[in-house]
Amino acid sequence: MRVSVGDQVYLEEGGEEFGAVRHVLDRALVVNIENFGDVTIDAPAVKAVHDGKVIVDARQLPPHVRAHIAHAHDREEEGF
Repeated sequence: MRVSVGDQVYLEEGGEEFGAVRHVLDRALVVNIENFGDVTIDAPAVKAVHDGKVIVDARQLPPHVRAHIAHAHDREEEGF
C-alpha cells in the first residue's frame, strides 16, 4: 500500500495515533506530531502501511522525536 497525505501515524498497531502525514517525500515522510509540529521520518522507520495508518518503529526515530511523541496528547482534556 501507499502512504497518503492525511494518514494517521502510530507507534504500534492498535495504539493511539500521535500525528498525521503532511508530505510524502522520496525516502521520508513529513509528519505533524500533535502538540509539536512537523518532523521528518525516514523511510526505514516505517514498519507498516495499511487502511490509512502508518506504523513506525520508535527504535528508528531520533530521541527528540520520541520525546515529542510521548507528549503528543498532553494538552487533551477529559470530556473534550
